[in-house]
Amino acid sequence: MTTRAGVVLAGGRSTRFGGRDKAVADLAGVPMIRRVADRLAPVVDSLVVNCRTDQREAVADAMAGYDRPVSFAIDPDPDEGPMAGIRTGLRATTAAYAAVVACDMPFVDPALVAHLFERADGRDAAVPRPDEWFETTHAVYRADAMADACEAALDRGDRKIIAPLFELDYVAVGPDELADFDARSFENVNTREELAAAADRLE
Repeated sequence: MTTRAGVVLAGGRSTRFGGRDKAVADLAGVPMIRRVADRLAPVVDSLVVNCRTDQREAVADAMAGYDRPVSFAIDPDPDEGPMAGIRTGLRATTAAYAAVVACDMPFVDPALVAHLFERADGRDAAVPRPDEWFETTHAVYRADAMADACEAALDRGDRKIIAPLFELDYVAVGPDELADFDARSFENVNTREELAAAADRLE
């Protein structure tokens, strides 16, 4: 059993990205999902990629040569949303704790992820809350507890991404703690324009 895993969520349809899969979009010469994975590499022992069947080949190509073991957690029912992706990804890891990160967060701060692992230790979750919103797709979870909570929410028809959290023993990591880390960590790339802006900052 590995101690710490990364779970990258890549199963969305990229509807605001013009029909292309943003997970493998070129971001300053590197597929975006690989940039996310590379940022996670220093703080995880293994990586799980949650995606659809039709994405797997392109994502596998993007992950070639990655220096941590990589496995795939394929969505059994695509288009159920990020909560289902979290559940599927967490079910696929043997790690006690996993950092869940969306594939469109290329500036994820590894130091912040390491801090979230420390804050989650002995609890079910550590979730950033930089403002009134929880960053549930940039958080660390006890894998089995969060997977079970997601499963229960899905079974009762509750698709709100925040719903499983309230079934857990979680800690919210607020603005004072987050001030010590890179604020860009929570930035999403949702459009071609945002991709171009992110590329400018990376080159």
